[in-house]
Amino acid sequence: MSLVEVAEPLPPSLWAATAEPAVDTPPLDDPVTADVAIVGAGYTGLSTALHLAEQGLRVCVIDANEPGWGASGRNGGQVIPGLKYDPDELIRRFGPRDGDALVQMAGGAADSVFDLIGRHGIQCNATRAGWIQPTHSARLLGTLHSRAQQWAARGAPVELLDRAQISRRLGTDTFVGGWVDLRAGSVHPLSYARGLARAAQTAGAAIHGGTRAASVERGPKGWRIRTAQGPLIDSKQILLATNGYTDGLWPRLAQSVIAANSFIVATKPLPDEVGATILPGGEVASDSRRLLLYFRKDAHGRLLMGGRGPFREPRSAADWMHLERAARLMFPQLKNIGYEYRWAGRIAITRNFLPHVHVPAEGMTIALGYNGRGIAMATTLGKHLAALIGGTTRGLPLPPTSIEPIPFHALQRFYISAGVAWYGLLDALS
Repeated sequence: MSLVEVAEPLPPSLWAATAEPAVDTPPLDDPVTADVAIVGAGYTGLSTALHLAEQGLRVCVIDANEPGWGASGRNGGQVIPGLKYDPDELIRRFGPRDGDALVQMAGGAADSVFDLIGRHGIQCNATRAGWIQPTHSARLLGTLHSRAQQWAARGAPVELLDRAQISRRLGTDTFVGGWVDLRAGSVHPLSYARGLARAAQTAGAAIHGGTRAASVERGPKGWRIRTAQGPLIDSKQILLATNGYTDGLWPRLAQSVIAANSFIVATKPLPDEVGATILPGGEVASDSRRLLLYFRKDAHGRLLMGGRGPFREPRSAADWMHLERAARLMFPQLKNIGYEYRWAGRIAITRNFLPHVHVPAEGMTIALGYNGRGIAMATTLGKHLAALIGGTTRGLPLPPTSIEPIPFHALQRFYISAGVAWYGLLDALS
């Protein structure tokens, strides 16, 4: 084997320290022929691989590092159905037939996650206590109530929350109200990714870590992937599923998303008397601001607080101080509690805040851009992609689009800075 590149170790995080053991995914040493080759072993690639292997197809998944190395193993672990747009808006944008299909897919996204966990016995501290979306602003309360009512009209188990109710359920007086979506829940995200990988392997998929795709070209079987280590993969079809870590493997793809950093801190396990006052029902939460904060407790009683941070990679603990301050302001009972973990991971943000599926050539499918809703949406999209690639359906609930680079993409760090300033202003005015 040629030692052209060495896989990067999993970055330190709460999840890396507490996950279920990794599955064995040795680097690819020899040429492979497959029905479908998948680049990227995050939720999209692993879910698609699992569903394709269950159809009896030969599947080969490669990743430059290991399953769950990217945002799939570093996110907040919140399993939230839906998209950034409410059901009525999706139907307005896509029309009654396509819009309703997309609403149904998005609304059932959390079901896809918990169904897979149950069916394959994935050990990932899964809980399904709901997602709370609170708001600081009385002006926005009507918007949140409309969102809840739209989902309720489609049969979703939701509840409206007034100031007193949301205070009891969150453990803070910061918010004026909100709603709770009982379809949602939480997982240990890295353990979930590893569980998907194990299930895919059991179904017959081959997964190779430490194997970077160097180029993609037409080949004798349809497509050929040249790996940085040397071995070739020949396949009838390819799925590119690299999301926030997309590089130049396919023209213009990396320029179609903003790879923003999401930062998270985790406290030490909270004393019982403190933990009992914060999210006592085990829900997850993210607020309604454009520059939102998301928070939850893990299986050992730590409080996690996440949000946006610098575009660059973190350099010191100071890069997470805004989250620690936010946590103490929201929960004064954390005053004397220390922080045990700090980490970050890149999410892919699209111009229209919707996931993107591209089919730029026959046999080539690309999926990315979950805008912070990756666990549920990537998992369920993987199921639908497998049906499309495997030939059991002709279309997707999310219509494929052309790849459209973001103008002046090289200035994306300035996009992020300008967006943070603008959204901060809008949040203040709300």
